[in-house]
Amino acid sequence: MRIAILVEGATEKAFEPILQDFLKSRLQQTNLELKLITYDGRIPKKEKLKRSVENLLTSKDAFNAVIALTDVYTGTNDFQDAADAKAKMKTWVGNNPDFYPHVAQHDFEAWLLPYWSTIQKLAGHNKSVPGGLPEQVNHNKPPSYHIKEIFEIGKCKNSYSKTREILRILKNQDLMVSINQCPEFKAFINTILLLCEVDLIP
Repeated sequence: MRIAILVEGATEKAFEPILQDFLKSRLQQTNLELKLITYDGRIPKKEKLKRSVENLLTSKDAFNAVIALTDVYTGTNDFQDAADAKAKMKTWVGNNPDFYPHVAQHDFEAWLLPYWSTIQKLAGHNKSVPGGLPEQVNHNKPPSYHIKEIFEIGKCKNSYSKTREILRILKNQDLMVSINQCPEFKAFINTILLLCEVDLIP
């Protein structure tokens, strides 16, 4: 099974080895090749997204499936919420059974919020975790802003670096903690498991 995952940039790319390790523990003997394809800040829209997907599914080294993973919060007003983002991506690509749109609501860092105690230790500050479920932290102040803020006010010497901190935050962590608190994250993982024909996460 060869799956291409379209992602926005360096943050998701830094997550790749953690994702690969988690999937290996679930897939056992299933042969899976994942390729994360990064864009500069956000994945394509409209006709560009359709062309990208079709090229990946029909090229010489074609993939069996393409997953698009976008943030709801893109710095624009393109998407109102996760459902709206997925519906628009599906419309842009058209009726293609091998395309699977997915969303981090409101940005990728929502999936890091369940590890807030680790974030506090790394930042050197006891600022409390944003209220509510991680994926409900919204457009007005998305999760990445909260993490950046605690690093700025904390005792650590460095400002928040997405590519550096994601590995430090998730080192030796159980991804199921985040998956069980973040329905969109679970849906994304379950699509990969479905394509590999193994048991889904209930």
